[in-house]
Amino acid sequence: ATLLDGDGRPVRPCILWNDGRSGKQCEELTRTEPKIQTLGGNLVMPGFTAPKLQWVRENEPEIFARTERVLLPKDYVRFRLTGDYVGDMSDSAGTLWLDVARRDWSDDLLAATGLDRSKMPRLVEGSESSGTLKPDLSARWGFETPPVVAGGGGDNAAAACGVGAVDPGSAFVSLGTSGVLFVTNDRFSPNVDGAVHAFCHAVPQTWHQMGVILSATDSLNWLAGILKKSPGELTHALGRVSGPSAVSFLPYLGGERTPHNDVDIHAGFAGISHETDDAALTHAVLDGVAFALKDCLEALSVAGTTMDRVLAVGGGSRSNTWLESIASLLNVTVDVPVDGDFGASLGAARLGQAAALGSSDGIFGKPALQTSIDPVPSLSEHYAEAYGRWRKLYPAFKQAGF
Repeated sequence: ATLLDGDGRPVRPCILWNDGRSGKQCEELTRTEPKIQTLGGNLVMPGFTAPKLQWVRENEPEIFARTERVLLPKDYVRFRLTGDYVGDMSDSAGTLWLDVARRDWSDDLLAATGLDRSKMPRLVEGSESSGTLKPDLSARWGFETPPVVAGGGGDNAAAACGVGAVDPGSAFVSLGTSGVLFVTNDRFSPNVDGAVHAFCHAVPQTWHQMGVILSATDSLNWLAGILKKSPGELTHALGRVSGPSAVSFLPYLGGERTPHNDVDIHAGFAGISHETDDAALTHAVLDGVAFALKDCLEALSVAGTTMDRVLAVGGGSRSNTWLESIASLLNVTVDVPVDGDFGASLGAARLGQAAALGSSDGIFGKPALQTSIDPVPSLSEHYAEAYGRWRKLYPAFKQAGF
């Protein structure tokens, strides 16, 4: 949340996305304005912008009174570059003030936090021009013609543009610090009860859903730190696996988003014995993350989404062992690009190219593939059984107060 006064100057430090101070405001907004979930398409969580502003309204009323514009951080950078207040659809969908289906600000949702459209930036699509660089900056940096500044996008929407996941049905799985199962849709398709994120995509008249888990490679990194080995050493020593682990792991090191929206749940192992060694723990962690992604797929399915293949990106996509387990568990083909470490910066550059050219034709291509990993039917059957057992652990941990 970037709050500006009437002269475009910040009135307080930004409140970061992972600041949890607005938990009480989330509960109140959910109770007093039910449309925040139906129009906004997401559970009200402290990570979104609207509850942060409600916290400021209640706890810093003098700051709230001075606030004339509310921007997201990149849109403040845009304001300094162009002099215009503009936001894009995909990032703005993460404020909970957007009517996501209509791709426009909602007067009712803004009013719920004491705001109106005059406080909001103008909206553009991510692949559209949002303005041009100011003349003084163009002169300072040596541009003869002021360059176009694209609408841009939120991080995952931009990453999707980088891997070519812009057509309805295209999907990717990101195995980074957190994990994301992302699918592009031709319509707004929320599943609020399953803690699915439903946003506008960064390209026109397209939406996307995300199932998000908070600890993907972070779980493996945590185990590596405990065992005093590198993640690469652990996965290399494990080698290929021929089925699910006998040990189970819940990867809730920092709580969980999809499908539980539970900040209090903790991680844990189950089924440890005298025979459990480093390889067994590593196998359990890889499977636990894969099972959590299966939870995401189930939540997306409730919203009417199906997929038969996903592109694997992020640091964890370097482990074929992990991807083989995910392919068989999710029963999808996993495409592995030649270079799996794609960042959102490539997608942002593509959005900039589309804005500069006035067309997105041929820009959002898919990367060259190194290999494709198909599900193994026999493994899929064993993993389905293991997933059924694993699903019983969350309610058991919850009941026990872990």
